[in-house]
Amino acid sequence: MLVHTESLPTVLTRNDAGLDRIVTATAKVERLAHGFIFTEGPIWRPRENDLIFSDIPANSAFRWRPADGNGSRMGDVELFRKPSGYSGTDLPPGAFLGSNGMTLDASHRLVICEHSSGRVTRREHDASLTVLAAQYQGKRLNSPNDCVHHSNGDLYFTDPPYGFTGMDEDPKKELDFNGVYRLRAGELELIYKDPAVIRPNGLAFSPDERVMYLSNSDPGRKIWLRFDVQDDGRLANGAVFADVTAETAGGLPDGMKIDREGTLYCTGPNGVWVFAPSGKHLGTIHFPEIPANLHWGDEDARMLYVTARTGLYRIQLGIPGIRPE
Repeated sequence: MLVHTESLPTVLTRNDAGLDRIVTATAKVERLAHGFIFTEGPIWRPRENDLIFSDIPANSAFRWRPADGNGSRMGDVELFRKPSGYSGTDLPPGAFLGSNGMTLDASHRLVICEHSSGRVTRREHDASLTVLAAQYQGKRLNSPNDCVHHSNGDLYFTDPPYGFTGMDEDPKKELDFNGVYRLRAGELELIYKDPAVIRPNGLAFSPDERVMYLSNSDPGRKIWLRFDVQDDGRLANGAVFADVTAETAGGLPDGMKIDREGTLYCTGPNGVWVFAPSGKHLGTIHFPEIPANLHWGDEDARMLYVTARTGLYRIQLGIPGIRPE
């Protein structure tokens, strides 16, 4: 891969003046590295001051570090983990093998969605792996895709079929649905499935954790959904939050993050879609490649790191984001 910081034109679709507080006049898109196959799953680690991200078809996870303040080291990328999500040998090159979404738990351990391994794992401080979830009711999970923790420690994750080469028709697929799960105290619970939502993907909580948002990466139904989070942590009152099915540009609803004011930043057709909590589309931040996922980084959590196909990008925004600390 090629590693350097390159400033690019910041291209916006501006639908509302509220976008101006978020993407300020000085904001600029920067490309940090490129030459990957399909980047995904970025997670900023505040204690290490680095970003971990996946290259799914390469079955690898990489570590990006910013340049030293004294100029002794430029920003660099190094291999962090390989294999990152599949240790077998019977799937063809280019399949979606490796790790995808990642997050941090309260002890600052990396929690990893492993696509073709069909499991969620935790990387311990000694770099060993603990399997958190691999089966539901005795059947193999599909391919855990994205994950987020509630402040009470519960882990929520999505489970579409992307880790199978044959997707829903793959003979290795044991579950006849693609759902959303909650892991609480070691117990796995299916909390959402809907035959009309066949590609559950990114998910995020509102700042007060009373709302959960979910993306559906289905070319035939490109939507984001909104749910009320009940006192017991289950989901209720699911409704479409935004619908971009009519969009013809490349890209699908995928990863999402939220800032401290509740604004949503959602990767989708031709960019990062910015929504007010009301569902109003404030505008879209465009990148040279189709973005898949994103995460808040740097000390002040105002830097939005974006994984977009072959590259890693970032843009500094005006409102700090919500992230694991």
